[in-house]
Amino acid sequence: MNEPVFLESLVSYFEKLPGVGKKTATRYAYYVVEKLNDDQVMDFANTLIETKKKIRHCDCCGMLTNKETCDICSSSYRNKKQIMVVKDTKDVIAIEKTNQYNGLYHVLGGLITPLEGVGPSNLNIESLDKRVSETEELIIATPFTPQGEMTAVYLEKIFKENSVKMSRIGYGLPAGGDIEYVDELTLKRALDARVETKK
Repeated sequence: MNEPVFLESLVSYFEKLPGVGKKTATRYAYYVVEKLNDDQVMDFANTLIETKKKIRHCDCCGMLTNKETCDICSSSYRNKKQIMVVKDTKDVIAIEKTNQYNGLYHVLGGLITPLEGVGPSNLNIESLDKRVSETEELIIATPFTPQGEMTAVYLEKIFKENSVKMSRIGYGLPAGGDIEYVDELTLKRALDARVETKK
């Protein structure tokens, strides 16, 4: 027996969430209908609406925020001479948790992915071009994937004429990982990013 038609619309929306397939989406739909009372459903709906209304992209870096300019861009304690280019806001949060970087960020809002119709014009690159002249170092921190590498190469190409120093974050072996299980590309980058040990 197929799933009830009256759940199809709700299931289809849950399926739009990343990592959620048909079965999981159906489970979510049943849970909402059977387990949540009317007040909880209204609260859930209102939270979605309010969050969507309040959250926006920072006018400067493109990170998600509830202000015109995010706290990082408006902070007087950040190093304004460094800009790290990342894929999305989640990358910013991950890097901030390390407490190892004190510069600014620029969020692309995705990666160049030709097969999905995503090109440079679909990303937040034009505003980066305006910011580069005000900085001394551009750090490219796109993921080590085909799309991430393609995006990094594109950025390096368009900004190579600028006087700004360009660098890329290193990729290497994961902590606690065995070399025999590491893929060839990661191993190659680990070798390329090797550093001299102190004598």
